[in-house]
Amino acid sequence: MDYCDPESIDQMISFTEKLDERLKKCFEILHQGYPKETLERFLKARDGNVCKANKMLLDTLNWRVENDIDNILARPIEPIEVYTSVRDSQLIGLSGYCKQGRPVFALGVGLSAYDKASADEYVQSHIQMNEYRDRVLLPMMSQKFGTYIGPCLKVLDMTGLKLSALSRIKILTMISTVDDLNYPEKTEIYYIVNAPHIFSACWKVVKPLLQERTRRKIQVLQGSGRDELLKVMSYDSLPHFVKQQGSSSSRRNEGKISSCFSFDHSFHQEVYAYMKNQADTGKPNGFISKLNSFHVQVPDETHEENLEGSNVIVRTIKNTLKGMGDEETALENGVAELHVSNDQLNQS
Repeated sequence: MDYCDPESIDQMISFTEKLDERLKKCFEILHQGYPKETLERFLKARDGNVCKANKMLLDTLNWRVENDIDNILARPIEPIEVYTSVRDSQLIGLSGYCKQGRPVFALGVGLSAYDKASADEYVQSHIQMNEYRDRVLLPMMSQKFGTYIGPCLKVLDMTGLKLSALSRIKILTMISTVDDLNYPEKTEIYYIVNAPHIFSACWKVVKPLLQERTRRKIQVLQGSGRDELLKVMSYDSLPHFVKQQGSSSSRRNEGKISSCFSFDHSFHQEVYAYMKNQADTGKPNGFISKLNSFHVQVPDETHEENLEGSNVIVRTIKNTLKGMGDEETALENGVAELHVSNDQLNQS
């Protein structure tokens, strides 16, 4: 059903025009040059109800201001040993792009322990991935395809899933709540692969905690889901845990298949370099330096399977330039202060 009729969008546009300047600035960063499409996401998330959609948008903008989300990409988790511990225990990576240009994120749900850092650091890392996706990857692909690309795809690997995973429900609920309330309609579909028998028992516990619109997007695929996934993406964009299953071609290349979860993977190197550069400038929302040069940190190593080294460097420089804009004083709020209000938790 299409909930986004022109009249409803016009009403939401009028609502944004009445926001104070601080929230207007925040909305500009949120929509990244696509205000109408962004409003459509919020309207769809509230089943076409303009009042509820406006409230959801206002709550999101206030959440972003209160937690300084606009500057979160200038706050890398440090020291780097802590960040690598997060990467080792919160398994996520970019495996490529689908045929329509949507980013394909792989998540190692079954093997993510969430036991090497604080809950705040895991939530911070998740939000940083969201922001990098929305501010860097999606605008880049929209420009490449010449059309707006808003959502991503997610492939959830259940390898290693045990009943003990239910002990991580609290932090997973925190993360899913942040997504449901502040990043609506940013995932087009969730593919679940390599589901063991225990998945059914875990799913009965987790399912009631998810929004109905999220549950409708979940597809459980047979085995590694290789054949189904190849209908929407090329072999090169398949997550490593899908490539390592099945055909003889994958077995021949098994030793060469790199994990997109690893901090050494080119995607994570790019993200961390981007955040470090934002932090080093001291102006997270960007500024054009009066000097004739600036420093850009680039990854030392790349994987041929994803991008050649020169392409990684070019993208890193482009991302750095994209991060420069009008001068804005950064707030000093720590992510430890990031919170979801009771009103948001109770929102349907």
